[in-house]
Amino acid sequence: MYRDSVKPAPFTYHDPQSRLDLHDLLGRLENTKLLAGGQSLMPMLNMRIVAPDHVIDLNKMPGMGGVSVGEDCIEIGAMTRQADLRHSREIAQHLPIMVEALDHVGHFQTRSRGTIGGSCCHLDPAAELPALCALYDAEFEVSGPAGARHVAAQDWFRGYLQSALAENEVLERIRLPLWPAGTTFGFNEYARRSGDFAIAGAAALISWRSDETVKRLAITLFGVAAEPVRLHEMESAIVGRKFDREAIHAIADAAKRIDAMSDPYVSADYRRRLAGVVVERALAAAQKRAEMPA
Repeated sequence: MYRDSVKPAPFTYHDPQSRLDLHDLLGRLENTKLLAGGQSLMPMLNMRIVAPDHVIDLNKMPGMGGVSVGEDCIEIGAMTRQADLRHSREIAQHLPIMVEALDHVGHFQTRSRGTIGGSCCHLDPAAELPALCALYDAEFEVSGPAGARHVAAQDWFRGYLQSALAENEVLERIRLPLWPAGTTFGFNEYARRSGDFAIAGAAALISWRSDETVKRLAITLFGVAAEPVRLHEMESAIVGRKFDREAIHAIADAAKRIDAMSDPYVSADYRRRLAGVVVERALAAAQKRAEMPA
């Protein structure tokens, strides 16, 4: 019994090397799992939390990795390793908040294999990269036997560990709209130990008007609910205002009132309290980067 509990149930392994082969497999096989970095899937297989009949390895698929910058967005292939994102010049220049967030994603060993697409399909509530996709209103491009389609971030998240990806589809790439020059950011999360899953985290983007009032604001909480939570109401309320302590405290108070989840280790009330703390710290960091006094 012990041996069986730490080894996968039998499955058939496939390693397609073209879209034609991949879509053929997705179209005719049932009970499949896609293997990207394997940092979530392999433990689930070993513990028999999932028992697919077929595992389709995406690691030999061409054209599913890399970073490219367009006029109004940055495009990231779903198979791009987290470590490659962490050291990408394009990411550092256009999405510096992602560089900071990636320092909190597991450990360097797991980041060397883990992919952004795998994280955005597995959708652990504490995952940093899906939260950033929600923050940026990203667009997800998926493909399958029926063709390609694009899914907005607001439609991608379907609850705990659930995305809009159909069983016979694969995530190809993610597009994140670029914010204007001068945008500042803040990121903060709380975990018991470095590398642990976040109990609560927050990410924020602020673009500014010439009079130092807020032109645009985006705030996302993660680890608190089953999926990332955008504070849309507070984002709209702060636009056009000076970003002072009163504004930060109002947003933190709103964060403390969200519908939080509980588990055997952390209560919903505790997560709500932490949500206020991490939001306040993230916003303070964004404000400091703008060199604006509190």
